[in-house]
Amino acid sequence: MGVPHRLIPTAKELATPSSTIFFEESSLSLRFHEIAESGHRILNPLTPAKLDLLGEICRLRPGMRQLDLACGAGEMLAQWSARYDIEGVGVDLSKVFLDAAVARAAELGVTSRLRFVHGDAADHVAESEAYDVVSCVGATWIGGNLAGTIELMRPALRPGGLLVIGEVFWISEPPEEVCEANGMARTDYASLIGTNAVFESAGFELIEMVLSDADSFDRYVASQWRTMSDWLREHPTDPDATEFRDLLEVARRAHLLSRNHLGWGVFVLRAI
Repeated sequence: MGVPHRLIPTAKELATPSSTIFFEESSLSLRFHEIAESGHRILNPLTPAKLDLLGEICRLRPGMRQLDLACGAGEMLAQWSARYDIEGVGVDLSKVFLDAAVARAAELGVTSRLRFVHGDAADHVAESEAYDVVSCVGATWIGGNLAGTIELMRPALRPGGLLVIGEVFWISEPPEEVCEANGMARTDYASLIGTNAVFESAGFELIEMVLSDADSFDRYVASQWRTMSDWLREHPTDPDATEFRDLLEVARRAHLLSRNHLGWGVFVLRAI
């Protein structure tokens, strides 16, 4: 369960035409997020209450199975396994986040029901039609874009199962300054109605959604500024410190410019 946690471009990526920074994960930006989000359990703008609501919406029952691609620190899998007695598999690039996921599963007493795999979720080969829920919450870069990620998720889903996808969307038409600050084009994302059109084109019906609001987005993002600022004060000679300062400034500016234009939500889909 991860970003918006993959959204920050490096200076090199910002200088690259037709940037694909929402879909690519450099080792530098990965380490940045491992530090900046070290105080987070939920690695996206969902509040704990909305994560609970999402579980209720999915109507989970004991014995169901979930595959969570780019699972981050595994909070969704661990909480849902504890609350609903489900089984699951989480896949993520970050060993740091997976260590946190394993620890959280142990804390909640669900270690025997969950398995965490270190690797690129884009390359994960799952059992065919083996999962009641297949999720990718905030990491549609794994498939190149939203449509591509749906195709990655589709084979693992049982007939009648649910896709759970976290994705950003345009609240309003963004000025060019917002796109430049995020290293993206307007066409990389869509409005809510445009996002739903992608779902329908892929053969899925949008049956539910849980959207973050500006305050929860602020708490997810702004708290990272403090964590990273504190870390930089404590580690001024770290080899990555200079680039991390630049990344922090990029992240802060991008959020302040985007706040009234960029939204985020989790969409629950079922095959038509």
